[in-house]
Amino acid sequence: MSKSDKTLADDTTESVFKAYILDVRIVECHPTDADGPRYRFEAPQHTEITFDDADTAALYADVYFDVNGFQEAGTGDRGVPPEIIQAGKDTVATYFLTMPGVDVNWVASFYGVKPTKIERYASWVHERAEEIRAGAKAQGMS
Repeated sequence: MSKSDKTLADDTTESVFKAYILDVRIVECHPTDADGPRYRFEAPQHTEITFDDADTAALYADVYFDVNGFQEAGTGDRGVPPEIIQAGKDTVATYFLTMPGVDVNWVASFYGVKPTKIERYASWVHERAEEIRAGAKAQGMS
């Protein structure tokens, strides 16, 4: 699924891992000083954020579409972006799953529920994001 490989000045090879509508994409990066690939989420006017694995980057993209975009800038100072908090428990839980060092067991413990419930929340966010992307494509957005 990778496209348009390019080598940057620091010998990092990059390729588009997954492209979404509205200029949102996940870029696979192969830095020469890293053990494996990294995955960078890119969207217009969004702070660069990189993940260790493609699944987490895709989950982050699902959260992004579920809330119709959000700004990550300043999140370290203010916590979870307001657009995510307003979206509901399932979206917040899924956003938590994209944070470094956080897994389904941690989120389940945070909410006081079983991990299967958190997995269900993430599946709902994924389904909504897919519907949003499909609807936007049907309206001619690319």
